[in-house]
Amino acid sequence: MGAWLRRMGGETRMTNQAAQALENVRICDFTGQLAGAGATKILAAFGAEVIRIEDPVHRGKWDILRGVPPWVGDARGLEAGGAFNNHNAGKLGVTLNLREPRAKELLRELVAVSDAVTENFAAGVMERLGFGYESLREIRNDIVYVSNNGFGATGPYSPFKSWGPIAQAVSGLTHTSGLPDLPPAGWGYSFMDHTGGYYMATAILMGLLHRQRTGEGQWVDLACIEAAGTLNGVATLDATVNQRPMRRPGMPNSNRSYSPQMAPHGIWRTRGEDEWVAIAVRNDDDWKAMSEVIGEPWSTEKRWERIETRLRDESELEQQLAEWTITRDRREIAQRLVDVGVPAAPVLKPQERIEFDQRTAELWVTVDHTEIGKSRVEGLPVSLSETPWTLKRGAACLGEHNDYVFGELLGLSEQEIMSLAEEGVI
Repeated sequence: MGAWLRRMGGETRMTNQAAQALENVRICDFTGQLAGAGATKILAAFGAEVIRIEDPVHRGKWDILRGVPPWVGDARGLEAGGAFNNHNAGKLGVTLNLREPRAKELLRELVAVSDAVTENFAAGVMERLGFGYESLREIRNDIVYVSNNGFGATGPYSPFKSWGPIAQAVSGLTHTSGLPDLPPAGWGYSFMDHTGGYYMATAILMGLLHRQRTGEGQWVDLACIEAAGTLNGVATLDATVNQRPMRRPGMPNSNRSYSPQMAPHGIWRTRGEDEWVAIAVRNDDDWKAMSEVIGEPWSTEKRWERIETRLRDESELEQQLAEWTITRDRREIAQRLVDVGVPAAPVLKPQERIEFDQRTAELWVTVDHTEIGKSRVEGLPVSLSETPWTLKRGAACLGEHNDYVFGELLGLSEQEIMSLAEEGVI
């Protein structure tokens, strides 16, 4: 399993052997999908003992990603969901049927020895389970409780339920994306889950730091629509100061750069099926270098030498560039431009990015999953010289660590654990 039991401060903790930044932190975790599960994965990668609670009755389906495609290799079923395994690598997993009074007693015992409780249910779910913030404080008065959902647990939108793209739309981000004269496009994938997860990881750490300094716990209420609102940036400033709406003739064009102004800037089709190259010409010097690489009569025209005229005739410039790139290899184009100092890169497809690109190789790590064996998961794009992150254990199978948590941690006997399983408590 790539882990061992360590006694720290009188408690048993399951941890990796190398010292890690968060190895003294225990998280009682109810999170799912990505906005929550992605946050606690970050903490697990830095050594926190994240104990993920799942429902045995619904076979772990508090997290709808458990067991659904994309699959890991040829495996199928509850333990083989690729997204679930990616978001939950490094964590422990237990089952508790919280409809049963005894399961609630066990959860209270677990909260009592945990540093934080994390969840991203809709507002009010934890209260209905009997574990809202005030109830958690009665169990442990310095508990750090972090809730995270689309619209937050407080405020006028708190009754609303959400999925990532819905929060993205309400936040204003969807309004700013797409191509000219077409409806708002959104981004297809739930970008807000990523942003919400990053903010949630930060919030957990800040709550724990505050407790370390003051001895006080607290409730951190996160809303993904607010996390998304921080990303509107220049568009918000432009609308409030200059009264210029984002959606106006020719806008938005998500391929172009308006702040700072760059041209050409975007994605161009190249030779081959669904092959593209990204290019960003930052200034006049970049254009001069690029025009020499292109080496066509049109690229040496005087009007393209200054950013003002490149922006004025940007559509024409893009068309000329498209006719040049379509006959060439994307990697060759990118390399020739990089060689002269112009930012460029081939647009990589998922398999290329994960399996073949040396620049991102260290981001993808192989973990051992109890049922499906070795699989690749995302690592973290950060490097700490003294306390690096590590992920070796795959996502927990349903109830995989019941014996450790209820036995080693909470002190139940093997017979008691077997009886609880037979009774449907765990």
